[in-house]
Amino acid sequence: MTSTSNKPELAAPTLAQSHKAGINITSAAHLMIEVPPYPGMDEGDLIELFWDNCYVASSVLGSDHDSKAVNLRVPESFIANGSARVHYKVMQVGQGTAVSPAARVQIKLDCPGGLLLCDEENQSLAPVFIPETIRRQGVNPNQIKRGVPLTIEPYLNMAVDDEITLRWGDVRMDLPKLKACDVGQPIQVWVPPAIILEAGEDLRLEVTYCILDRVGNNSRWAPARTLKIGCANPYLKVPPKEALMAAESRKR
Repeated sequence: MTSTSNKPELAAPTLAQSHKAGINITSAAHLMIEVPPYPGMDEGDLIELFWDNCYVASSVLGSDHDSKAVNLRVPESFIANGSARVHYKVMQVGQGTAVSPAARVQIKLDCPGGLLLCDEENQSLAPVFIPETIRRQGVNPNQIKRGVPLTIEPYLNMAVDDEITLRWGDVRMDLPKLKACDVGQPIQVWVPPAIILEAGEDLRLEVTYCILDRVGNNSRWAPARTLKIGCANPYLKVPPKEALMAAESRKR
């Protein structure tokens, strides 16, 4: 008769991937669930993994397991948007079946901006909107001192906790994470003078953005807008202290 005593106390499984917030479209293609070591772990133990109570994978421990965590792969066909409950069972010779607590994992396969149509740009994202006068005439010295307004239009699969990075030339600016009230609304951005000065003057400066969602899905860069950044401001060419020293030198 099989004994039901001395069952090992099992911990809940975890995601083997480094991004613990959830499962994204990249990790779903090769999703591994980690079964942590448990008391009495031994050669010949059978570990079975269940996804929403459906059997998905198993492993028999060999002589070289050395009480290490065991990773089991979940087939991609089981993974869908939403959440899933994951647990495992351990069967040992002479012991009853031990069942782990279930872990709930979050899944988000919808990338910000939708599917990528090429490797470099996401054509599903709208370019940043910049006021027509600035787009046509460029950014003059007075606007550099004030900063430049622009707008990021709502995009497909916009969600809470999305993180938007604006790229102004070679300078990047991280925007606050999106809140519930931001979803579905245009995002108003004010590019401050410090960013404009750091990027410097340029006849064709590129302005674009990308989005990273809460589980690590990346939109890639939106199609860029090009702007002329005014050349009349000496502070774009040299740091303010050096500009003042040069001016004093010319007076002498």
